[in-house]
Amino acid sequence: MRVKRNAPDFVLFLTVLSLLSIGVVMVFSASEYSTLIRYNDSFYFFKRQVSWALLGLGAMFITMNYNYWRLKQYALPFLIVAFIALVMVLIPGIGQEVNGARRWIGIGPIPFAPAELVKLSVIIFTAYGLSRQKDRVKYFSRGVLPYLLILMLTSALIICQPDLGTAVSLAGIILVMIFAAGARLAHLGSICLAGLIAVGLAIYLEPYRMRRFLAFLDPWADPQDTGFHIIQGLYAIGSGGLFGLGLGQSKQKFLYLPENHTDFIFAITAEELGFIGASLVIMLFILFVWRGLKIAVTSQDPFASLLATGITAWVGVQAIINIGVVTGSLPVTGIPLPFLSYGGTSLLITMAGVGILFNISKFCKTR
Repeated sequence: MRVKRNAPDFVLFLTVLSLLSIGVVMVFSASEYSTLIRYNDSFYFFKRQVSWALLGLGAMFITMNYNYWRLKQYALPFLIVAFIALVMVLIPGIGQEVNGARRWIGIGPIPFAPAELVKLSVIIFTAYGLSRQKDRVKYFSRGVLPYLLILMLTSALIICQPDLGTAVSLAGIILVMIFAAGARLAHLGSICLAGLIAVGLAIYLEPYRMRRFLAFLDPWADPQDTGFHIIQGLYAIGSGGLFGLGLGQSKQKFLYLPENHTDFIFAITAEELGFIGASLVIMLFILFVWRGLKIAVTSQDPFASLLATGITAWVGVQAIINIGVVTGSLPVTGIPLPFLSYGGTSLLITMAGVGILFNISKFCKTR
């Protein structure tokens, strides 16, 4: 029996606001010079990020107060809409091509990334399906395979954009949910092995991915091209030292480090705020995961428990991949750091998902 709580998880709420605030400040600090050169406005990305942060907070408060139980009736429609959007983004004239990738649909002057909506839609659908057929998860064909097929279909469309990193992160999220639902470890091990083989083939068969992987193994073999991102990111992290160069004092943001306000914003954070500031960001993500999993464990509703697990894994997996890429621990791939990286669709959908997590926390029997 669910017990109504007066307020959502307060620790998680402060954690999200802290990460969001750090993100807004660091987007401005990282982008001020490049936007001055490109747009003659140092506040160009800052103003947009603030606008998206406010919209995200609005979305969070809406989903926080919309009974998560009603999401069950929209699980399939959401998935269908997200799937159609993934197809549309690949159609010339509808999908916007940037740097050889089709990942956005233009809605007026605002680009929308369907892959972000897919993450939340697949999480809701998987949580609903697994909670209805909890006993079947022990059986591969009846309990696991249907969700793997959905994952494979959506991942294939995402890879066609091309965006292997997002497909890998989505797979990680769904595997965490299937594990939490009680799937057999033998099944999960086989899935992980097959997934590693598939990722390996995707890298091997695509020349630019292969070059990135080789650069990950030895970035100094091609420091001016494929290894450039990794090297400049490590320069930024290393030069920050213990206390950092100071807020706004980054050297790498002066057109040295590409994507410094998006995928590599953690490197600028480490450069300006040092080991202490970077560690604080990591600790906040760890705190988010801890509170999210606590909500999942203490929830009395199987659907809510799996939904909370999926949303928590969503933020946690992306943070691990992003920080792993920036620190040279993983091959370079375009995964934003939740709450910190510049990006409207990513921030808006993530905040909406977090609102659902807050909603679930209201109904937990214990805190």
